[in-house]
Amino acid sequence: MNVISTDRLLINRITLDDAGFILKLMNDKDWIKNIGDRGIRTIEETEEYIRTRFLKTYDEVGFGFYSLIRKSDQQIIGIAGLVDREGLDHIDIGYGMLPEFRGKGYAFEATKAVYDYGYKDLKLDKIIAIVNPDNPSSIKLLSKLGLEFEKMIRLPDEEIDIMLFS
Repeated sequence: MNVISTDRLLINRITLDDAGFILKLMNDKDWIKNIGDRGIRTIEETEEYIRTRFLKTYDEVGFGFYSLIRKSDQQIIGIAGLVDREGLDHIDIGYGMLPEFRGKGYAFEATKAVYDYGYKDLKLDKIIAIVNPDNPSSIKLLSKLGLEFEKMIRLPDEEIDIMLFS
């Protein structure tokens, strides 16, 4: 079932069938640098992560991260979604994409669609974003979405300050 459809993307709930892609994405050097190392190294660990994070979140709050599937060839290219993150007062929007699909407008197309879905369909009152200060492309994307830098924060159990956009 498609949650959202854009000109070039189908945006669906992540399933266990996506484990190979999620494993590759979470071990991408930029994912580890900008989002963090989740310690996921095997398909089994990835499937467990999908069960305990993505699937559990759909059941508990009705939304979460979604796979981004390119319509032209049905290839999964990234994830984007909304998360109720510990340490934040509002729902956070985020995304991740493999390097070969960056710089083609997919990230903005996906996050814009998810952002609109959050307000229009889920009736969220406010959507915020967090970003590593060393990630200029994500900062630019958040600004293009209409979010503005508010302040530096530190999430629970993290070692560095990050930027909060609202």
